[in-house]
Amino acid sequence: MASLGELERTVMDRLWQAEGPVSAATLRDELADRGLALTTVHTVLTRLEQKGFVVHDDARPRRFSPRASREEHAAELMHEVLGQAGDRQAVLARFVGGVDEDEARLLRELLAGG
Repeated sequence: MASLGELERTVMDRLWQAEGPVSAATLRDELADRGLALTTVHTVLTRLEQKGFVVHDDARPRRFSPRASREEHAAELMHEVLGQAGDRQAVLARFVGGVDEDEARLLRELLAGG
């Protein structure tokens, strides 16, 4: 999976928070504190679409949505990293060793199918 730049992450955060498809103009307005031009927002959305992070509808103006939820994206990244590991067991052991008690309990429940 392609990596995200800082502005791309910001745009994805807005899309993940949205309750539906969002136009580039709406994103620009939501990011007004950054002083972005509409063309910049369009460029970021185009790059995100090329990287497979967003899709657009056929409305005018186009509206954009994340291709996957934030959770699906995080899980995909975890699988990708694990797939690149030379020693999967060592990576999993370090990961599990770094979770807190509540997360460990949740992992046990998920592994048990509950």
